[in-house]
Amino acid sequence: MKVGLYFGSFNPVHHGHLIIANHVVQSTDLDQVWFIVSPQNPLKPAKGLLNEYHRLFLIKAAIEGEKHLRASDIEFRLPRPSYSIDTLTYISEKYPQHEFSIIMGSDGYQNLSKWKNYQQLLITVPFYIYIRAGYETLPEYAGARTHILDSPLLQISATHIRNMVREGKSIRYLVPDVVKEEIENNRYYL
Repeated sequence: MKVGLYFGSFNPVHHGHLIIANHVVQSTDLDQVWFIVSPQNPLKPAKGLLNEYHRLFLIKAAIEGEKHLRASDIEFRLPRPSYSIDTLTYISEKYPQHEFSIIMGSDGYQNLSKWKNYQQLLITVPFYIYIRAGYETLPEYAGARTHILDSPLLQISATHIRNMVREGKSIRYLVPDVVKEEIENNRYYL
């Protein structure tokens, strides 16, 4: 099976993440997209990061019943901070029957040279890149196998959602209703 690994904090998961994941499954040869919940991204501050188990639960609730989308806690058992090369090595050994690729936004791809052993990642797996506003020009990396996706251009960010929650504003239509209810009932991001 061909699996796209969609790494992220997903703090919280929102419709933009879900639309991209669904678009990738529908418009590429990938069979599934796995949301790889990162307990701690080495390039982002941990402040304001909801507990990883809560973030995982929100994704599972958001994608319930979707046979092509899966939430993964694989990085919860790996050393922190989470490095994609280490996760990819581990996941490839654990699931040798699958072919993996990485799904990411063009903003992340522009910062790829800051990632641990990024050159190894580039020659190991293909990348499926969705374009984000302001990051339309992509760097060229030797040996990279990139697929640029003609995906919906969405301006939804988890940071904006967290700020809206703190300001007491509605996040309806930005996140699935089940995610909205969990955030409100548990007073996340206040």
